[in-house]
Amino acid sequence: MHRTHYVGDLRAEHAGQTVALAGWVSRVREFPDQSFVILRDREGVAQVTVERDNPAFETARRLRAESVVRVEGVVRLRGEGQRTSAYPTGDVEVIPTSVTVLSAAQTPPFPVENAEGVNEDLRLKFRYLDLRRPEMLANLRLRSRVQAAITAFLDAQGFVNVETPMLTRSTPEGARDFLVPSRLNPGEFYALPQSPQLFKQLLMIAGVDRYYQFARCFRDEDLRADRQPDFTQLDMEMSFVTQEDVLDLNERLMRHVFREVLGEDLPSPFPRLTYHDAMDRYGSDKPDLRFEHAFTDVTDLFAGSEFKAFADAVDAGGVVKVLTAGELTRKQIDELERVAKLKGARGLAWLRREGEGFTGGISRFTGAQARALLERTGVQEGGTLLFGAGAWRGAVEALGAVRVALRDLLNLASDGPRFAVAWVTDFPQLDLDPDTNTWTYMHHPFTAPHPDDAHLFGTPRQGEIRALAYDLVLNGFEVGGGSIRIFEPATQTRMFEAIGFTEQQAREKFGFFMDALTYGTPPHGGIAWGFDRLVMVMAGAASIREVIAFPKNNRGADLMALAPSEVDEAQLREVGVAVAAPEATAD
Repeated sequence: MHRTHYVGDLRAEHAGQTVALAGWVSRVREFPDQSFVILRDREGVAQVTVERDNPAFETARRLRAESVVRVEGVVRLRGEGQRTSAYPTGDVEVIPTSVTVLSAAQTPPFPVENAEGVNEDLRLKFRYLDLRRPEMLANLRLRSRVQAAITAFLDAQGFVNVETPMLTRSTPEGARDFLVPSRLNPGEFYALPQSPQLFKQLLMIAGVDRYYQFARCFRDEDLRADRQPDFTQLDMEMSFVTQEDVLDLNERLMRHVFREVLGEDLPSPFPRLTYHDAMDRYGSDKPDLRFEHAFTDVTDLFAGSEFKAFADAVDAGGVVKVLTAGELTRKQIDELERVAKLKGARGLAWLRREGEGFTGGISRFTGAQARALLERTGVQEGGTLLFGAGAWRGAVEALGAVRVALRDLLNLASDGPRFAVAWVTDFPQLDLDPDTNTWTYMHHPFTAPHPDDAHLFGTPRQGEIRALAYDLVLNGFEVGGGSIRIFEPATQTRMFEAIGFTEQQAREKFGFFMDALTYGTPPHGGIAWGFDRLVMVMAGAASIREVIAFPKNNRGADLMALAPSEVDEAQLREVGVAVAAPEATAD
């Protein structure tokens, strides 16, 4: 099918040329003596003007939206009063010599030209129509450009693109595995990879030195706007590097991507926060730094105070933190309190500045602290103080959730930079599981401990061990995470022991990897970027579903292909699987 130009590429310089175009009918505007057909392809739209005396007039009048047509004709400049800047082809129109319907369309289930307000499940059911929308196509093209920029940079830095297996064995990555039964090995299962973690470390042992891939990963976890059960990550690993080497290369890569794709200059170097500082100041290990609103510590002001809730928290070794906000209505404060309670807080104490003191909330208990609160927080007349109190982690996490809700409530991020990036470092090596009171890993069990803290393994202070782990944070999202890896067999054994693995359990799960460490392992480290999440932030989208061609919905279902689905008994018998009826739940 011969085509001379993309529809959206026509400009004034094409006036007088004969062109052949192909695309979709966006809409038809009919008048007694004229029809205006708006033709669309991936590059944009253009107007095809059909006069009554044109042989194609009757064909044009019968065109239906979303039908595929081919148009041959001559490009003509529009009259001075008819030109428009609403789209790039607005200076010209095409006068057709023929209009051929290649594929007629029935009425679509929603208007492709304007799907605003259309239910997302309906969009996902007819995703091939949804993707015709210019904004959706722009997201896919942005994704392609980001991938191309990354590939060019890493190729120039000596990285080798290596694919790792999609069928492997289950390894602990912090989420449930998707399991695949093996027909040739009855009763045994593959697992789809949650990440290529062990394989990329094995590639370093193999001497590849610098590896990357755009890896497909699978995690059976609860979904939210920035998660999918199957997703893409940019995975990389490097030998003979320190943490500084990894951070430096990734900063240069991120700056390259934003400059090449968006024309945006990110800071150099990226700001850095330790895990403790990020939590202590913002209540999150992935703080949104497009706005400040850091917490103020006022623990000392409430030691022995008459406000018993705060005094008891301090006596128990906890903290009192305050978030300074502008003027808030009582309805807004109630909404913020709801958010705090969802994070485990008993409530949200607050004060409103009035003159040189405070009113509302807990004001009758805080007269003695009023002057100091004014000085430390700098709260303005009519402004609001929001408090979090209790054990350190619980208090700051609850107030951190309030900070994010306040951002959304007052659109605080709009006054800051478009993109705010930072590193968060010095994560804890181990995290105490509150349900089992046992130690687990915060990142994964192959993360190297800080060399100054490694001696604390197996001691009562092992919760103080810092990991050589780092996260890349962008606009309040974790878009990358990595670490320097354990490369000494003895240290790996101590890590397994710290999280409660017996020697037999460690051998059963990771024997092949522990053996590999004994054959000459270089010091190495790496990182994985959440590629879908990165593109979502770059596109300004509200969900990663907006930047994935065929995503699952928020219940993990593909509404277009109707997956997951039942399979017939013959298939189940072939792989030796029986399906048990779900247990009945009490009303």
